[in-house]
Amino acid sequence: MDRQPVLEGERLLLRPLAADDWDALYAVASDPAVWEQHPFHDRWREDVFRAFFDDALARGGALAVIDKRTDAIIGSSRFQNLLDAEDDPEEQSSVEIGWTFLAPRYWGKGVNHEMKRLMLTHAFQFVERTDFRVGETNWRSRTALENIGAERTRRTDLSQYQGKRVIHIVYAITREGFAEGPLAQV
Repeated sequence: MDRQPVLEGERLLLRPLAADDWDALYAVASDPAVWEQHPFHDRWREDVFRAFFDDALARGGALAVIDKRTDAIIGSSRFQNLLDAEDDPEEQSSVEIGWTFLAPRYWGKGVNHEMKRLMLTHAFQFVERTDFRVGETNWRSRTALENIGAERTRRTDLSQYQGKRVIHIVYAITREGFAEGPLAQV
């Protein structure tokens, strides 16, 4: 699976994130409102976001989200943790979609739906399931996932950030669930 495709929809262009995107993407990420419910709520700080940005470039799979009307970068998302069924025959093939953020002026306007539809359509050409990890108290993201047809699983991830316990809940969409879900109804 190509984790850095170019995907184009009606309003959005998703393309591989590049080092030259720093200024435009940090302009979006520097708004504290973007991170207020996120477990890493200080990601608006330049030093914290720099580490996030550099990690995205190093791992691959990161996409810049561009408003086709203005050619402006309005956010980012990633394909990570690609698992081929050959790696673990007990598991479905899967990829994680996440690390997503958008400029607040695009919230509630269908942009997340279009972005996720593009990403899921691409992913389901190669995998049987997509996973999404979201902070337990990130209600905005949890609601957005449920609105695109993601279902909460029993899986959770536990980590530490600034000496505090961070719980991520795992949601998933299967290929079949996507074909029958709200994003397929276009």
